Amino acid sequence: MNCAGNALGAFHCRPHLTIFKVEGYIQACRGLMISAVCLGFFGAVFGLVGMKCTKVGGSDQTKAKIACLAGLIFILSGLCSMTSCSLYANRITSEFFDPSFVAQKYELGAALFIGWAGASLCIIGGSIFCFSIAETSNSPRRGYAYNGAASVMSSRTKVHNSVPDKTPPKHFDKNAYV
Repeated sequence: MNCAGNALGAFHCRPHLTIFKVEGYIQACRGLMISAVCLGFFGAVFGLVGMKCTKVGGSDQTKAKIACLAGLIFILSGLCSMTSCSLYANRITSEFFDPSFVAQKYELGAALFIGWAGASLCIIGGSIFCFSIAETSNSPRRGYAYNGAASVMSSRTKVHNSVPDKTPPKHFDKNAYV
């Protein structure tokens, strides 16, 4: 109880509401959402380590395994979030359509739809991470070497005459243009 008194000596008491005195399905939804957020954080960390563009994580095979692990964690995070939103929506709709339920009735709001969309994106993103391992092969990645121009002759140095010039073109250093 939470009681307060005034100068006239009257006391007004009301029950003290805590976050632990809520119904069981709300506690379950809260726990699932907290676990979804934690799993999403760890999935993002493993996803960053498993990317090919980072230097952390070792060889390409190791990075592929880490990326697949990140995908599985993202899928698990999406399933926790989807379960939480669906459990809450099921309870809301069953109370809304129950004619014997006399307490305050709620409707499905934007937060549930955003939760479902976010859970779907987590599951899709995790699937993409998992299937990115199939692209990895045993052949090493090809490097591309830069081949400079064969001749470095600008339009100003060209000689426009009918007799072809037999002298080799001038090759300039990189700093000649600066």
